[in-house]
Amino acid sequence: MTRNGEQPTYEPSGRSMRIDLNCDLGEGAGHDAEIMPLVTSATIACGAHAGDAASMAATVALARQHGVAIGAHPGHADRGHFGRREIAMGSAEAAALVTAQIARLAEIAGSMLHHVKLHGGLYHQVSRDALLADAVSLAIAARWPHLVVYAFSGSALADRARAAGLAVAQEAFIDRAYAADGSLVPRSRSGSTIDDPGEAAARAVALATRGCVRAIDGSDILVTADTLCIHGDGRDPVATASAVRAALASAGVVVTAGR
Repeated sequence: MTRNGEQPTYEPSGRSMRIDLNCDLGEGAGHDAEIMPLVTSATIACGAHAGDAASMAATVALARQHGVAIGAHPGHADRGHFGRREIAMGSAEAAALVTAQIARLAEIAGSMLHHVKLHGGLYHQVSRDALLADAVSLAIAARWPHLVVYAFSGSALADRARAAGLAVAQEAFIDRAYAADGSLVPRSRSGSTIDDPGEAAARAVALATRGCVRAIDGSDILVTADTLCIHGDGRDPVATASAVRAALASAGVVVTAGR
């Protein structure tokens, strides 16, 4: 929702000088109360990679308090790897995994549930695999046709979600490093995360105003973004969110979950 309680709508991707700032929350990182006032969308862990019924309820309440759009954050039920390990699965299994977790949060958020964004290994698998993306998109559309799908910019999921009739917000990451081909640098590699709040803020401005990001090899790559992600379990997500908000304001970018 927006701060006036209306459901946000998304403009077509482009350099509109308006951007959403989302954060993965309800994961037990301990910063949710400080981060929530600084973002416009919250993607809430649904009890698989992290969270439980109590944390979901608390995070939803916090999002409502601050007028932040509420989203489901389904992932692999693999807490030992925080859902970041990819686990092979078929299309039907992927669709069932995602819809079961959305349903858990929907029971708490009700009509205020606004979007869905996959987590970790599941996010990357469905971003790449058109068959998984198609199955997940069709399953979401069948039960929650109003949900906005937050999807990696230019991914198979963004394409297949649109084909299923769902609204899509293309996502870019300001606290993760990009490879020259536009993919994220694997977390196993040195330099895969952007831990300096000032650097993250500069990347946010570049994405919002110029649609580009500096890759790890020094090249600039084009990335269409409607929403920018900050990881709630990063080194200092509160400082990062604060720096990003200040930098975007200075650049004349309106931070909002919709218009």
